[in-house]
Amino acid sequence: MEKTVYIRLRHRIQVHPNDVITIDKVALVVGDKELTEQLRELFIHKIKPSDKNMVVIDVMHVIKEIHKFDPHIDVQAIGSSQTVIEIVFEKKKLSPLLFCAVWLLLFIGAGLAIMNFHEDVSMQQVHQRIHKIVTGKTNTQPLLLQIPYSIGLGLGMVLFFNHLFKKRINEEPSPLEVEIFNYQLDLDKYVAMNENKENLNEANDDR
Repeated sequence: MEKTVYIRLRHRIQVHPNDVITIDKVALVVGDKELTEQLRELFIHKIKPSDKNMVVIDVMHVIKEIHKFDPHIDVQAIGSSQTVIEIVFEKKKLSPLLFCAVWLLLFIGAGLAIMNFHEDVSMQQVHQRIHKIVTGKTNTQPLLLQIPYSIGLGLGMVLFFNHLFKKRINEEPSPLEVEIFNYQLDLDKYVAMNENKENLNEANDDR
């Protein structure tokens, strides 16, 4: 008797070295309760040192393992055809001295970038001109404009990045988070396509 199950591969998961990957980790399985519980425990892959830091699991591999378990199961694949598995290694503790050095370097670099930009657009002359238009007096250091401008610049960056230290201001993602998300999608797509190319070359070599 033919049984139907529906599977949808997860887009990306994280595992640790030597983890055993089962269907439950890489896919959502829907169907007969007793059958799906058995399928979720099916072995797919074991993480090895040769896997380095990424592995791609194709839906065809998952279907193949299901049919090994029971060839009469009708598997309907929905959604993504591949899962990218990222292998997370134990992170080394960062030296406080190194952290301070990097933080200081980034702080100085960001400050110089802002100062150079303001110099390029003649921001000081603009403030002097605005001060003269409003007050009718010439002032080489119009602090009445420069101080609020500096405060507003800092607040604008906080609002733009939607973070104050580790605290998120609201649930809306920041432009930086969106760009990182798009980069991650492009990276996963590249890894998946490259994996398919390698598998195809291996299959041709076997012939």
